[in-house]
Amino acid sequence: MATLTIRGLDDELHARLRVRAAQHGRSMEAEVRAILQDQLSSSPLPAWGLGSRIHARFATIEDAELDLPSRSEAPRAAAFDA
Repeated sequence: MATLTIRGLDDELHARLRVRAAQHGRSMEAEVRAILQDQLSSSPLPAWGLGSRIHARFATIEDAELDLPSRSEAPRAAAFDA
C-alpha cells in the first residue's frame, strides 16, 4: 500500500478537513482517503489513447475537409549536416 505526504496545506483547509472528518466520525487520514476514493472512482481513466480522443472530439464537425495545396516539388530526403 502506498503512502502519500501532503506538505504546504494552508491552515483554513486543514481546519475544514478536520471538521469534515469529525462530522463523518473518521480520522483526517481516513477522510482524505474517502475524498480521493469518491472523486477518482467517479471518473474512470479513458480507454482510448490521445490520438483516438482527439479524433472523437473533432469527428462530429461537418465540413472539416481541408483543401491541401498541390506539391510543385517531389519530396526529398532530409539532409543532416555535421
